[in-house]
Amino acid sequence: MNIAYAEEEYDIVAKTCECKDKTRKVTYSFVDSYHSLCRDKKDILISEIQACERLLKYTREENDKIILENEIAELKLALDLLQ
Repeated sequence: MNIAYAEEEYDIVAKTCECKDKTRKVTYSFVDSYHSLCRDKKDILISEIQACERLLKYTREENDKIILENEIAELKLALDLLQ
């Protein structure tokens, strides 16, 4: 019997949302994976950057593009500080 099941290609998904105080923010959701306990801060930051870049590629609203570009810049800065 051949059973093929692969993990999800991406481990974090980014979304933009409007919070109670009416400011747009980026939120992240972890996709279930087999190795979710073996992640350090660097791996999580890299996954968040990749998730934001994927979302930025499909975003049409200018406000969301600005928020995502700022988020990517902040995440890259945090990643540089870790290294």
